[in-house]
Amino acid sequence: MISSLLQYEFLQNAFFTGIMIGLIAPLIGVFIVVRRLSLIADALSHITLAGIAASMLIEKKISSVQGLNPMYMGMLFSVFGALFIEKLRKVYKHYEELAIPIILSGGVGLSVVFISLANGFNTDLFSFLFGSVTAVSRLDVWTILTVTIVVVLAIYLFFKELFVLSFDEEHAAVSGVNAKSIHFLFIIMVALVIAASMRIVGVLLVSALMTLPVAASIRIARGFKQTLIFSIIFGELAVIGGLIAAYYLDIAPGGTIVIFSILILIAAIYWKKLKLSFGKKLQGVE
Repeated sequence: MISSLLQYEFLQNAFFTGIMIGLIAPLIGVFIVVRRLSLIADALSHITLAGIAASMLIEKKISSVQGLNPMYMGMLFSVFGALFIEKLRKVYKHYEELAIPIILSGGVGLSVVFISLANGFNTDLFSFLFGSVTAVSRLDVWTILTVTIVVVLAIYLFFKELFVLSFDEEHAAVSGVNAKSIHFLFIIMVALVIAASMRIVGVLLVSALMTLPVAASIRIARGFKQTLIFSIIFGELAVIGGLIAAYYLDIAPGGTIVIFSILILIAAIYWKKLKLSFGKKLQGVE
């Protein structure tokens, strides 16, 4: 595996990209879970798929447009979808959760229409749906690196504001936090992370990488910062383990990454139970 990694550029691209995705997906996922917006990742992933399908349709129907990277169109659709979710949340003030299924349904509908117009699925589209080790180009690596730097820098600079806003929006407003701007920044970051993750994890599975490592870390972490650290560790373990398994089994990495994430979650749940059981036994001995 190591010799192949040193020899083949596509493997280097996949692992560099995977390591970056393993960092930013759980990092932004912690704030998503805390804010009880877990399903937003599913909604934006489906609207991202619509952007990818639209890009492939344009390239197929317009001969003068060739070499268009579907990731950019996916990012564009994802950002617009995120902004539209915010708009709908304001329209339905007492039913804010309606915004997510509306966008999810719209994304699925657009995807089906664009795919039908493009005369069905092709190999490239399947690689975006479920991830691919071989499909990651050097341009994708640089694009995802840019997204990673932007997300990490934004969270570092606005960590306090994001933290307060995630737990108590009213307190954040009273404390002088510009809730509207911070929430706008946050939703854009979510859209970019989802679009960036689709090459490795796949559009249909990216939400799992944003939530499963967080779910595992919540079981064993003490405090928010520990949850953040454990989420990133679990995310990296899932991505690296999933990529290695996908390489040897010659399958799409998205599924193996999700399976590793689930195994980590199960281990965390049972670790918590064993720890509590062991603690009770010690108390009984005393």
